Amino acid sequence: MGFLESSIKAISPQWAYRREQYRQALAAYEAATPGRLRKHAADNASGDAVVGRAGTALRGYARQLEQNYDIAKGVLDVLVNNTIGASGITREPLPRKKDGTIHEEFAIVLLALWQDYIHKPEVTWEHDYPSAERLAARTWFRDGELLVQMLEGRVAGLDHGTMVPFSFELIEADLLPFDLNDDNRGITQGVERNAWGRSRAFHITRHHPGDSGYRLNFNAKRVSADNMLHPKMVSRIRQARGVSVFASVMRRLEDLKDYEESERIAARVAAALTGYIKKGMAENYSGPDAGDTDRNFKMKPGMVFDGLQEGEEVGTIDSNRPSSLLTPFHDAMLRFTATGTGTGYSSISRNYNGTYSAQRQELVEGWGHYQTLSNLWIAQFERPTWGRFVNMCIASGLAPVPNDLDLTTVTVADFRGPAMPWIDPEKEAKANRLLERCGYKAPQQIIRERNGSPKDVMDQIAKWRSEAHQRQLVFESDPANDKSTPTESPAPSGDSSLSDEENDDGKKETS
Repeated sequence: MGFLESSIKAISPQWAYRREQYRQALAAYEAATPGRLRKHAADNASGDAVVGRAGTALRGYARQLEQNYDIAKGVLDVLVNNTIGASGITREPLPRKKDGTIHEEFAIVLLALWQDYIHKPEVTWEHDYPSAERLAARTWFRDGELLVQMLEGRVAGLDHGTMVPFSFELIEADLLPFDLNDDNRGITQGVERNAWGRSRAFHITRHHPGDSGYRLNFNAKRVSADNMLHPKMVSRIRQARGVSVFASVMRRLEDLKDYEESERIAARVAAALTGYIKKGMAENYSGPDAGDTDRNFKMKPGMVFDGLQEGEEVGTIDSNRPSSLLTPFHDAMLRFTATGTGTGYSSISRNYNGTYSAQRQELVEGWGHYQTLSNLWIAQFERPTWGRFVNMCIASGLAPVPNDLDLTTVTVADFRGPAMPWIDPEKEAKANRLLERCGYKAPQQIIRERNGSPKDVMDQIAKWRSEAHQRQLVFESDPANDKSTPTESPAPSGDSSLSDEENDDGKKETS
């Protein structure tokens, strides 16, 4: 406490106490005070205002990166592969009877209709359902959003191509103009919302703005939100439009791309350099002779320079390219890129060096993010699409509703993204076996985690083993064919000297 504070304290302790309170408050918020070393660029604009200023540019930059930079394309590949998978999101219908049990018969009918539907689910017939999922998810990650129009029943000029009269149309977000705003009608960046912020309609232009001869038509087609899905990636409350996954790492990727290109050019220049001829001291140099113009030295392995003149010597140019700093710098930038995009460093760099524990730790941490993205995609695209499909199955009469079906569970299903890959299958299979035997995990749960259907697995095993028994074939995979027999009589009931695992191995613990 300084002289002034001490004097104030002697005169008015209350005044001194309040001064100290204010001093501490200001010190607590010192980070908000700009200085020579703090150059904050605060942005207190709304999410819509921020995206409105940069949305179109970010989307264009993200597409340019994917088209021209392999790292950016690899990031998208990793995200799509780990959130959607090669076979797409799997689903297991779980409609229930009024007594609470699964209605197996109705679920089988829905699955049969789904198997017919997945071959031509969208209006162009160019993609089956898994490939349409992957394309839509890639657009979702890269552009930050997309639109999906639901088309049900009879639509003029449209052939659904499937038993169930239902299709969807994938629409790029470019057709939802950022500069279409109308406060009187509640339109923000092409999205019409009510007072609560819920989407009521989308105003879609009839042509892509990137097409030649395009003119923005503010009298765009109005499509009700009841017939449109709008999957988007947002980070602000009530944000109308989505933002690319590359937004936070875009400048880093651009700089890394430029640096790599510079190093490649330097390496090519260095590879073209061969050597030079030193002609004695500088003061002795009198200019080239007439015969020097035709002097050529062809480089080849093991050659000897025997055409040098007096005082000359051959030297080589050391370019120090490629730089030894390229690899560590490149790896560091990829780690930061993986952090910003939520991907795994090993996946985007294809560098799998490390111990089993380190690789598994990275996989487990990264897989939590992939599962989060899968669940978000399921909520925004998969579950609404499945609900529309099931309703059209019923409305078209292809899936009659049984009397014992609980109507509130008609569209209930279990959706699963790709299963987390195994680093060491033997260790992880043993871990699952131990968890099942201890009662910590059900067999159905293990099968679902591996992206399988418990019922299908049971049916396939039963059919295989039944046919093998009929043909008198013996396989070691069937525990019933285990030829090991105990050499001693079984322990009496209640004997605690044998644990479950010891019984399996036929070993007896001696006291």
